[in-house]
Amino acid sequence: MSDRPAEDLVLQVIGYHQATKHHFYRYARGPGYMDWANQPNPFRRYEGSRLFHLPLLRPNDAPISPPYEALFHRQQVPVQPVTLPTLSRFLEYALAVSAWKEAGGVRWALRSNPSSGNLHPTEGYLLLREVSGLSAGSGLYHYAPKEHALERRADWPDDLFSAAMQTFPRDAFLLGLSSIHWREAWKYGERAFRYCQHDAGHAIGSARLAAAALGWNLIVLDDLADDEIVALLGLGRDSDYARAEREHPDCLAVVWPDRPHEHTSFPLALADGIIEQVERIVWHGAANRLSRDQVDVWDIIDVVSAASKKPRTHSCTVEVSYSDTASILPTSALVEEANHPSAGDIIRQRRSAVSFDGKTSISAKRFFHMLSRVMPHADTTFPDRPVPWNAIPWGPSVHLALFVHRVDGLSQGLYVLARDRNAMGSLREAMHGHFLWTQPPGCPKDLPLYLLLEGDAKQLAVQVSCHQDIAGDSAFALGMIAEFEPTIRRHGAWYYRRLFWETGVIGQVLYLEAEAAGIRATGIGCFFDDPMHQAFGLQETRFQSLYHFTMGGPVEDARLTTLPAYEPRAERSD
Repeated sequence: MSDRPAEDLVLQVIGYHQATKHHFYRYARGPGYMDWANQPNPFRRYEGSRLFHLPLLRPNDAPISPPYEALFHRQQVPVQPVTLPTLSRFLEYALAVSAWKEAGGVRWALRSNPSSGNLHPTEGYLLLREVSGLSAGSGLYHYAPKEHALERRADWPDDLFSAAMQTFPRDAFLLGLSSIHWREAWKYGERAFRYCQHDAGHAIGSARLAAAALGWNLIVLDDLADDEIVALLGLGRDSDYARAEREHPDCLAVVWPDRPHEHTSFPLALADGIIEQVERIVWHGAANRLSRDQVDVWDIIDVVSAASKKPRTHSCTVEVSYSDTASILPTSALVEEANHPSAGDIIRQRRSAVSFDGKTSISAKRFFHMLSRVMPHADTTFPDRPVPWNAIPWGPSVHLALFVHRVDGLSQGLYVLARDRNAMGSLREAMHGHFLWTQPPGCPKDLPLYLLLEGDAKQLAVQVSCHQDIAGDSAFALGMIAEFEPTIRRHGAWYYRRLFWETGVIGQVLYLEAEAAGIRATGIGCFFDDPMHQAFGLQETRFQSLYHFTMGGPVEDARLTTLPAYEPRAERSD
């Protein structure tokens, strides 16, 4: 590809981002009304494919969840084999229905992975070798969250599966993610592409934490081309999507059980020649249509989707090693720590708050702890980074611009967290010259958090977050500020999506940290882009805010009834 076409793609991506900004005087273009009769089905199924129900595990069924804190210390989690029950637990924590809500005779599902507007554009797939309880032989499965089941989409010859997986650790399998843009565009119009990328990041984060709960590792295979993902997941098969809304490739990740004292290395792609053999695969099923009427997704979404298409890249070989002193604690040693909530409980209870009480505060110690969890330790190689930051093989490009309202021991005001210390200079240069840049009292020395401006910022947070009170009634709110145009120009137009994925992983961490702290969080996709930049002095497109977030004391809606995620059923396969 010549420099000129590459430059054109970058300009198209930046043009999309500029065109889909919200402004005080004009919102990004959307449908303007809610066409409830044509609302897309949040559950994709492949009609004609065989469905295998996964076991519905109770919290005390094996594999038992470790304490939530143990997720971030891999030596403390028992390593589980890849079996039907462990796959069930993995998908429960990563992508499953976590509860149903009901009001006025209307029911809707909540899931383990957050979603913009609870619309859930993300679909999940597993490429597995033969597992007892599923079909004989290796195969590709689509995850059906409503049924908590796997649909067998394709039969993989065992020799082809072995060839595809030969470079990866023993017992590895692949997790695939895709997005249905229409699910978000139905409500949000042109800005929907952004939200689909947020959700892909949320799913990466939830899957990495789900893997950690089983003693498994997970890394995104970031060198793969989108065309390779399309071929492997069957997303380009016109006959299977003849009447259905199409899915667009997000990523493939390799998942495998951690093995202490072992060293392994592998590339971030499949072995050469695998895609050329895809014609040997036998496919099953056709995608269901999600909306009553055929619709065209907004043209600008098609343009940015094509412009940000990922080519094959060659970045590095992953080196994963373990300390000789690593130890695995028995399950009993973990579950008996009664003072620590289990990871499973935290994941299952995660909710997006709809309003805050305007009075709940958190301690400075808790605040610092939450922020430390989003630090990727950029000065280490990514396999050695903390969970979940060892899942994404790129360095941090997203920083937090914070509105602190109710943190005991800290002044109200504007703050910044530089998630990569190397970005300190460029952040300081880009922001207002009168900012203080002082570390708050009690802040750990290794946490690059800085007070910029003291004062009540609640109304400012509300104004820049589309006048939503939830941004000011919280303990704190924030915008995720990406190193934007220089990063996209350095890597290519396809990197635009990775910036949003990074914000989604940050959001997933903060969601769970809020639950662990006894408060609640919510992501905010509607914000006034440039007014947010102006509040911090950011000009042009060197830095851009991609996602807002807020955390505080929730106000529960008494009109809603909460129902269990799944009704008990006799275990069977159809």
